[in-house]
Amino acid sequence: MIEIDQLSKHYRAPDGRLTEVLQSINLQVPQANITAVVGPSGAGKSTLAKCISLLEQPSSGSIRVNGSDLSRLDGEALRQARRSIGTVFQSSALLQRKTAWENIALPLRYLGVVDRDITARVGELLESVGLSHKAKAYPSQLSGGQRQRIGIARALALRPTVLLADEATSGLDPEATVTILDLLKKLRDDYKLAIVLITHEMDAVRQAADAVAEIRDGQIVQYGVVKALLAQPDSALGQRLLPLAAQASDAELVLQLSYRTDVPVTSDWISRLSQQFGLRIDLLGAHVEQVNGLQAGRLQVGIHFQHERLPLARLLAQFEQLGLIASVSGSVLPLREAV
Repeated sequence: MIEIDQLSKHYRAPDGRLTEVLQSINLQVPQANITAVVGPSGAGKSTLAKCISLLEQPSSGSIRVNGSDLSRLDGEALRQARRSIGTVFQSSALLQRKTAWENIALPLRYLGVVDRDITARVGELLESVGLSHKAKAYPSQLSGGQRQRIGIARALALRPTVLLADEATSGLDPEATVTILDLLKKLRDDYKLAIVLITHEMDAVRQAADAVAEIRDGQIVQYGVVKALLAQPDSALGQRLLPLAAQASDAELVLQLSYRTDVPVTSDWISRLSQQFGLRIDLLGAHVEQVNGLQAGRLQVGIHFQHERLPLARLLAQFEQLGLIASVSGSVLPLREAV
């Protein structure tokens, strides 16, 4: 696993002024877990990636991999420790004059691994990324997604326990992106990797991540397990994971709904509530999809009370029994009347 504790990074300008890029970052990525790091351009994602891979030395704080504090090492000890972190960037950076097989073998040859072991390891990795049939192909003969898969295989050559994927799907077409994300999930499970996925694409987070941290102005402003965030109607990060465009409504009560993750949503919930309590329920907007095998949804509804006004607490409890977590998005009624 990887543990980042109070990590800060600053740069000193020629005039002596300090620029704080990262401030007191705390993040843990367990074994067999994909944690995404999201945020706008300039938030500090790239600097965090460089610090995790030890391409940049943190100004303060620690980065521990399997209990070893890599930020305190230097020289040969640091070079040895960095082998526990594999890195994949936006560009696969393959050597154009070497085949896919030779590119994967490069780290092993550099360390003087014997040919027999190189052949076995490269063959295993080519099979893992589904490109055994492309072993003799040169990068120019591969698609963008295939080149990235070879880059991932090369990053795993030295058997790291942590994989850093820095914008690894940026610039790929949708089909190739899905292939890479599926591969990362497979590698997480097969090799029990702790994977840090640096991305600006919420689609990638939904498809692959177990947890997500949002970084802004060098600080983590929100962190959570993806399925838990999706079930929080008032979570700003959850709302960006499942964006919702809703139409205006003249309803007496407007509710934001999210699918519960512990029980299935009753498919006929609208008709059941309408008939039971004399309501008219307008569906103002919805975003429902499968997220990592989980049915996730975010909806907005307008409630019209056709008879007596149902107490709000009772109404919200009824939604929860049907598999939906509800919160008040807006109300024409004063809440004291709705409650």
